[in-house]
Amino acid sequence: MDFESTAENLKTVDESGLSQVSKLAKQQLQLENSISELELQLKEAKINLREISQEKLPSAMAEHSIQELKLDDGSTIQVKPFYRASITKDKQDEAFKWLVDNGFGDLIKNVVSTSFVRGQEEKAEKFVEELSQRDMSVSTKKWVEPMTLKGWVREQVESGAELPQDLLGVYIGEETKIKR
Repeated sequence: MDFESTAENLKTVDESGLSQVSKLAKQQLQLENSISELELQLKEAKINLREISQEKLPSAMAEHSIQELKLDDGSTIQVKPFYRASITKDKQDEAFKWLVDNGFGDLIKNVVSTSFVRGQEEKAEKFVEELSQRDMSVSTKKWVEPMTLKGWVREQVESGAELPQDLLGVYIGEETKIKR
């Protein structure tokens, strides 16, 4: 497109067209701002809920020796344990060694991958067989799925097993659950 035709197209935009574009741009900006505010409110609400359900309400119930409470509306409040676990990068080698040494190595996932370009389909098929002899860039990743680790930690703790809690990033707390 040349300069003259571009200038001619600009002449065809009238005031109502500019007004509509301007109005829609303002609406977009308002919606983007609203979404940002709502996301911030949601984040704050989640923090407040966590503080009440995992700290304040369980503490208040423990202080008054209450394990379960039925409310007027029929809801039931119970204090239940919850578990978190997370293996940090700096403790990964030691944690994986502990898991393997203690018979839980099957929790560890191990992915080995490399990239092939188009036309290397045959090489890709032979990849596993030839990996040790080939000079190819390979990346590896080992990890334990967070939900698998969390469930396993819960099982181990509830069965009375001793775990290296610091090594596995174990955090055990209590939180209230309200059944409606």
